[in-house]
Amino acid sequence: MKLRFASLSLLALGLMLAAVPAAAQVVYSNGPTNGNLYAWNINSGFVVSDTFNVNNAFDFAVVQGASFSMWLHPGDVLYSAELSITSSENGGTSYFDQEVNFNSTSCQANQYGFNVCTETAYFYDYNALSNGTYWVNLKNASVTNGDPVYWDENFGGPSSTALGQSLASQNSVGTIPSEAFTISGYAGFAPNSTTTTGTVPELGSIMLFGSGVLALAGMLRRKLF
Repeated sequence: MKLRFASLSLLALGLMLAAVPAAAQVVYSNGPTNGNLYAWNINSGFVVSDTFNVNNAFDFAVVQGASFSMWLHPGDVLYSAELSITSSENGGTSYFDQEVNFNSTSCQANQYGFNVCTETAYFYDYNALSNGTYWVNLKNASVTNGDPVYWDENFGGPSSTALGQSLASQNSVGTIPSEAFTISGYAGFAPNSTTTTGTVPELGSIMLFGSGVLALAGMLRRKLF
């Protein structure tokens, strides 16, 4: 009976550890929603790009999601958009490029008759970004009735997590003021304090985690027997 109980307990421990993802952190924030200034179209062939920084206090950051402030026509729902992370303004080396789905919250009407909503996407990109500056690009937004959808301009409002205001551009006009967004994920130190842009954390960090799990399992086994 004890043997069966111990085996089931160890199995449950393993399943719990496998099921719990890393806690999301704010990797970069470009400030809060403005909502009443201006906004830029991210469908109908338009592309809006903003820079974000990986904090140099860490060796790498793994992006797991992002939130954007969007202007929508009343009754419209933003379904998805193409989101990419690149080394240059809508170009250069691509670290991520996928159609992502959005969840809409905190919608409020502004003075122009639009609903200004926080649109959040989780996409679990496991490419590790080393210290530096990257571009997040939005285009090909899919919205109810094919209406335009706009990314809120906020001039990189005050934010304790932003390392300086983002640079920004729109593909038809060039340089523009920056937009309201937050990049989330987790950050950390590589085992040897070195990383390569676009690679996952080194195997040593995974082995270290695994050895901790085995040690915990051994303690549980000794306690049960």
